[in-house]
Amino acid sequence: MNTLKLTFSRLFFASVILLAFMSASYAESTTKEDLKKDAEQALKDLYRINPTAETLSKKAKGILVFPRIVKAGLVFGGSYGEGVLMKNARVDSYYNSVSATWGWQIGVQSHGYVVFLMSDSAVKYLEKSKGWSFGVGPTVTVVDAGIAKDFNTSTLRSDAYAFIFDQKGLMAGLSIEGTKISRIHPKP
Repeated sequence: MNTLKLTFSRLFFASVILLAFMSASYAESTTKEDLKKDAEQALKDLYRINPTAETLSKKAKGILVFPRIVKAGLVFGGSYGEGVLMKNARVDSYYNSVSATWGWQIGVQSHGYVVFLMSDSAVKYLEKSKGWSFGVGPTVTVVDAGIAKDFNTSTLRSDAYAFIFDQKGLMAGLSIEGTKISRIHPKP
């Protein structure tokens, strides 16, 4: 039993150190200009591979863009990324996306995601909250390839629609549930 506890403790601390290192190195190199350029490129790439996303962008009150989220895990894991809130095709504010996980997992992965905020109340909730946890507050629908085929703007029912894209790396499972988004102030 002591061997199991020792192994578990080592895995836990290795996961924490790995995630802290990834988060610190990512945040250190990110400026407002970098985030803006990366977000604009991510939107172009998403619109190219998924025309439904571009259609939604025309009706959205705000677009939350996270061009790169890095996820790592070894029993315990987490993800981190930084992005922007765009209104009227301009960067309005900056946010980070953080999640923590535990379970049988190992690996490192990166992806991006975009959340189209379809109502003024969804945008206000994001701006006023001390951190938006997906699953609490506005309803978020993750749009996959199956949903996108039958999707049109006359059937909009959710407050927000999320598109996950550009997945790279080796790790099973991908979700935005349990993600917390908080406002940040990156260096100029």
